[in-house]
Amino acid sequence: MVITVSENPSEVIKQCTEVLERIIGDDSVPRNIRRSADSMKNVLSNEKQSLSKRAAMVISNLDDMGNDPNIPIHTRTLIWGLSSKLESIPVDR
Repeated sequence: MVITVSENPSEVIKQCTEVLERIIGDDSVPRNIRRSADSMKNVLSNEKQSLSKRAAMVISNLDDMGNDPNIPIHTRTLIWGLSSKLESIPVDR
């Protein structure tokens, strides 16, 4: 297993946005979860905020979303992966 510590934060944001788009387009995911994913995608796309601030805001929302009892298991797994990816973004950027 190869772990890349110095992955480009902008690339991480792009990958996370793509995963959120998958969640938004998945009809097996409850509507409120898809709505939350859409708002998180908008937060990640807001270039007026720093990368680390956008990541922190989305991580907080992902934690809440992951605790929703109605979320499908496959979506919960995607959410955990998103949180891990976003946590790799350095705070100082």
